[in-house]
Amino acid sequence: MKKKIRIMSLALAATMSLSVMLSACSSNNGNGNTPSNSGGSNTPKESSQTEGTEPSKEPEKEVTLKFYFGGDKKAATDEVWSKVSDYVKEKGLNIKFDINFIPFGDFKDKMLVMAASGDKWDMNFDGDWLSYKQMAAKGSYMTLNDLLPEYAPNLYKKYEEQGTLGAATVNGNIVGLPWTMKMNERKFIAWRSDLTEKAGLDIPEGSVKTIEDMDKLLRQMKEAYPNERISRTTPLSIYMIRDEWVDLNFHGLGFYLSDPAVKVQPVEQQPFYLEASKLAKVWYDDNLINRDAMIDKTDEAAEWRNGKKLVTVTSHEWVEANPGFADPTYKLVASEFYPDKRFINRTALANVVAINRNSKNADRVLRFLDMMETDKTLYDLVQYGIEGKTYVLNGDTAEYPDGMETTTSNYMEWGGQWAFWKPQFMRPTMTYGADFWVNEAKFASEPNNVNSPIDGLFLAEDTMKNEVAKRDAASDELSRPIEFGVVKDVEKSVNDYIAAQKKNGLDTIITETQKQIDAFLANKK
Repeated sequence: MKKKIRIMSLALAATMSLSVMLSACSSNNGNGNTPSNSGGSNTPKESSQTEGTEPSKEPEKEVTLKFYFGGDKKAATDEVWSKVSDYVKEKGLNIKFDINFIPFGDFKDKMLVMAASGDKWDMNFDGDWLSYKQMAAKGSYMTLNDLLPEYAPNLYKKYEEQGTLGAATVNGNIVGLPWTMKMNERKFIAWRSDLTEKAGLDIPEGSVKTIEDMDKLLRQMKEAYPNERISRTTPLSIYMIRDEWVDLNFHGLGFYLSDPAVKVQPVEQQPFYLEASKLAKVWYDDNLINRDAMIDKTDEAAEWRNGKKLVTVTSHEWVEANPGFADPTYKLVASEFYPDKRFINRTALANVVAINRNSKNADRVLRFLDMMETDKTLYDLVQYGIEGKTYVLNGDTAEYPDGMETTTSNYMEWGGQWAFWKPQFMRPTMTYGADFWVNEAKFASEPNNVNSPIDGLFLAEDTMKNEVAKRDAASDELSRPIEFGVVKDVEKSVNDYIAAQKKNGLDTIITETQKQIDAFLANKK
C-alpha cells in the first residue's frame, strides 16, 4: 500500500473510535439490524443496458451520480471527472458525476448524519477505520445480492474468486464493495546493509527469522554503532507471530489460529506476554531499543528513511517498495519472521465503496464500477487523471508533472482512490515498480498467509461500555511500561496488571465478545 494510505490508516485507526453501536449479536457480522431494503426495489432496470443485451428502443437518459470521498478536493477534480463522463458515455453509459470530498477528520460523523437525514447521494468511500461498520449495521447501505451479479458481473466474478464478499455481508446481505487488492502485513525485519558491510558484519538476507535472531542482530548493531539509535520495536508482536496469535484490535483481546473454536482470551494472560515482557526489560536495560521509545511520537517511517534508526520492523510491502531513503547510499536487507507460521491477511474492508440505500441509480453505479474492473483507459482517467495536466508518463510509469509532488498535486493521490485500486491496471510509480501489487497479491496467497476466520465481524460494545473504558484506562497506565521494558520487576508488574484487569470487569468483556464471535461463526456454517 502506498505510504499515504499506510500512515492514514494507522493514524486514524489509532485515534478514531471504531466502536460500532450494534444491536444484540444474532447473525452474520454480529449484529441484529437487517438493512431494510432488499436491493432491487428502487433500481429502475429500464434505465440500464448491460453489454451483450438487446438495446432498449429509447436512448438511455442521462443521470448524475453523486459520490463522496475522503480528504480534500484537489484542483483538477471536476475537470478530470468531466473527462470520465465523456469517456463512459462513448461506451454507452450515460452518466455525469457530482464529486464531493469530506475531510477525513469529519468523515465518519458527517456520513452518519447524512444517512440519518435520508440524504440521497449514490456512492461513497468508506472503510472499517471510518464509518463503514456503523453505516452497515444501521442499514444505511443498499443490499446488493441481486444487483451486483446483474450489473457488475466482472467485478462480482473477481469477488467470487477472492472470496472477499463475506467480509462485507451483514445478515446475509452484501452491503459493501471491498477493494480487490489482496495484502498481507506479515512482519519482516529490515536493517541497514550499508552499515553492516561497513562494520564487516556478515548478516545474510533472510537469516533473521526468530526473536533470538533479532536479539543477536540488535546486539551486533549496537556493538558496531554504540552511539546510534538502533530500534524502537518491542518484542511482543514478534512473539505473537511465533505463537500464531491473532490480535482482534479490540481492547487487547485475541485468539490462537490453532483454536477452531476461536476462544477469546486477554493478551496479558498468555505465556508469551510474560516472555516478551521479560525480553523487553533486557532490551531496555541494554539500550537495544531507544530509551524514549514508549513516549516517542516521531514518525517511525520518516526516522527510517532519514537514517535515524538502524533496524526496523516492517511489512512485505515496504521491503519490496522503494523506501525513499534520504541518502542514496543507504541500503536495506530484510528477513521474514517465522515464515513457517500462519499469519492473517489484511481485511477486505480496509477500503470500501458502498451504495446509499436511497440511491435511485444503483444500476448505473454498478455498471460504472464494472467498467473500472475491465477498462484500463477508464482506470487511468479515474486514478491518474489527464495526461500532461495531472500526471505524465515516463515509459509506463505515472509521475507528477514538473513542479508537483504529493502535497501539491492537482489530482493524483486523491483521497479514497484506494478502494478503486486494481492490481491488473496499476501503473508503476517511483515508489512501486512494475507488477508491484500483483506480487503483493501473490505473497498474500502463499499457503501460510490466510484469511481470518472472523473477517468481517463487527464487534459491538454497547453491552460492555463501562468495562472496556476501564480496561483501556488500565492498559494505558500499566501495560505500556511493561511492554516497553520500563518496569523494575516484570513478573510482579504483569501479575498486578492481570489482577487489575480482572477487577475491571474482564469476565463481562470476554463473555459478551465471545457471544458475538460464536453467533458469527454459527452463521457461517
